[in-house]
Amino acid sequence: MPNRTTPLTPARASDAAPRPSRTAGLLSGPAPILIAAVMWGTTGTAGSLAPADAPAAAIGSAGLALGGLLLFLTSRGARSLPAACTRGERRLLALGALAVAGYPVTFYPAVARTGVAVATVIALGSAPVFAGLLSWLTGQARPTARWTGATAAAVLGCTLLVLGPELSGEATPIDLTGVALAACGGLSYAVYSLIGGRLITRGHSSDAVMGVLFGAAGLLVLPLLGSMDLRWIATPRGAAVTVYLALFTVYLAYRLFGHGLRRTSASAATSLTLAEPAVAAVLGVTVLAERLPATSWAGLAVLTLSLTLLTFPTPRRR
Repeated sequence: MPNRTTPLTPARASDAAPRPSRTAGLLSGPAPILIAAVMWGTTGTAGSLAPADAPAAAIGSAGLALGGLLLFLTSRGARSLPAACTRGERRLLALGALAVAGYPVTFYPAVARTGVAVATVIALGSAPVFAGLLSWLTGQARPTARWTGATAAAVLGCTLLVLGPELSGEATPIDLTGVALAACGGLSYAVYSLIGGRLITRGHSSDAVMGVLFGAAGLLVLPLLGSMDLRWIATPRGAAVTVYLALFTVYLAYRLFGHGLRRTSASAATSLTLAEPAVAAVLGVTVLAERLPATSWAGLAVLTLSLTLLTFPTPRRR
């Protein structure tokens, strides 16, 4: 979904300057976001390797705290960004940090109440919808027919993929509180994606924006970590899982995500990250020896086609 508030390319290029290739545009936009989604898709597999006594919320919060601090300390311009922002932009940074911190606080309890499948499909499926609606309501962009159709297909594919085992077996009651928490997780993700995209399109460095958002969010979750038993982190497996989540699913993934937001609207970015449950499903089959029913494989095919439609833009008319 194109962002009409900020031009993505110079209004007029010199006749002598080479025209950017479609490959270069792809690598500077959707590709980094898809790579980040692949990294996020490993979260479930990595978390399953943590000690059995590690609370789910503690695993996510520990990775966010360590990765967010690392992202802040290594991001050029992160320390000076708040001073360089206007008062309104500083409010956006504060709201974005709260949204980042709110994701693990809402999503992981949702997993505990409703299960991984239901929580994942609600959070990840609702995020692009929230992002598109918020972009429309705030006047950043109007949903196009291409984005609407591709996102609807991606949500359908995601639903079939993660709910395939439940749809193939006996129905289980769904916890409404867990459903609400998962939807709040999707809203949190959409909010900080939109805020990050808006600040980046205003000229601020993507590294600095992501560094401030996640560094501040890491500080916000420290009180939550302080209220939990963290002895599991001192074990070799606990330390390895925490470091992996911090380095790959927070530090590197969100640096790539911020880079991709330079040329990709936040609503399209959240749709592209629906690749995460597909990666998680493949890892579950190949690494954890899980089995997927035919319904899930059909959902994976629909999801792949919709992501392809979102990733490869149609040629623009002159």
